Amino acid sequence: MFTPSKLAPYASADAISRGRRHVEAIDPSRGQFQRDRDRIIHSGAFRRLEYKTQVFVNHEGDLFRTRLTHSLEVAQIGRSIARVLGLNEDLVEAICLAHDLGHTPFGHAGQDALNACMKDWGGFEHNLQSLRVVDKLEQRYAEFDGLNLCFETREGILKHCSLDNARQLGDVGVRFTQKLQPSLEAQIANLADEIAYNNHDIDDGLRSGLITLAQLEDVELFANHLAQVREQYPALNERRTIHETVRRMINTLVLDLTAYTQAAIAAAQIAHPDEVRATLPLAGFSAEITRQNQALKQFLRRNLYRHYRVVRMSTKAARVVTDLFSAFLQMPALLPDEYRLKVDSVAPRVIADYIAGMTDRYAMREHRRLFAIDDILL
Repeated sequence: MFTPSKLAPYASADAISRGRRHVEAIDPSRGQFQRDRDRIIHSGAFRRLEYKTQVFVNHEGDLFRTRLTHSLEVAQIGRSIARVLGLNEDLVEAICLAHDLGHTPFGHAGQDALNACMKDWGGFEHNLQSLRVVDKLEQRYAEFDGLNLCFETREGILKHCSLDNARQLGDVGVRFTQKLQPSLEAQIANLADEIAYNNHDIDDGLRSGLITLAQLEDVELFANHLAQVREQYPALNERRTIHETVRRMINTLVLDLTAYTQAAIAAAQIAHPDEVRATLPLAGFSAEITRQNQALKQFLRRNLYRHYRVVRMSTKAARVVTDLFSAFLQMPALLPDEYRLKVDSVAPRVIADYIAGMTDRYAMREHRRLFAIDDILL
């Protein structure tokens, strides 16, 4: 019989989960959220994250982060924080591992392009698509579509959502229409994502040569830790200096987040997970770290995400997505059978599902198949 570890009173316990959309027998050897985590790891959408972009397009280098490595790093950070706070580690990990399942190929460039393509049919939101993946698109079980995850896991996956879409989502959309908060586990997963991508984009940006250590010396959060590393290890080579600096930055952010959140929980006298939903967000950073973190984000936006080499590749990626959508919309017969048979009723959304599920390299290959006159790939 599964026995959960001791949880704080404000944690999301398996025994009081709001359950699954399709009732299933309890697994005696696993908790509800552990079972969700396992289903996510075994899903096709999770495997495809290996070939989806974080910042750099997949073929640009083997050492840059993908959505898969990013999701694993988010899960590690989230689980570490959850353990200190007495939260449900399995739930945090499940949310972290699933949070990017709906991302398009080519990162934010692909998402923005697909959203523009879908503007007349409700747009495209990657968080909503992640929920759609686990609720409907995964086809693995005999008795239901999707993965049939628990409410709390689904709620955490949907960290952002427009009000129009929230009104159509039933239970997981209520918190957006009623201005409630998600579980503490969901709040921690969201911030673990932020910690991971900011710091690891620094690492990838330096590795690529798009940003330099000299530039980062003007960013307080990075510069403070870099100075400590250089003082303690003056003979350390640059690559290890970067790793040590990033490692310390992550540690600082995790410790600050943990301390701030513990204090907020105590101040609000939270004694039950339902009380978490009725108050202001409890998980967060101190004012000083928030200020430093915001400066880091602005630096990355200005110097990495808008670097001409990234913009150049993003422009190409957006064209691939736009071309594919236009071709499939004009001639649904170009779609694979499993999608083509669905297009009579909701063609644009089915096309968006197909494109969003593509990896970077599959999208490029599909584009060549359709548009390269000298390409004989079938």
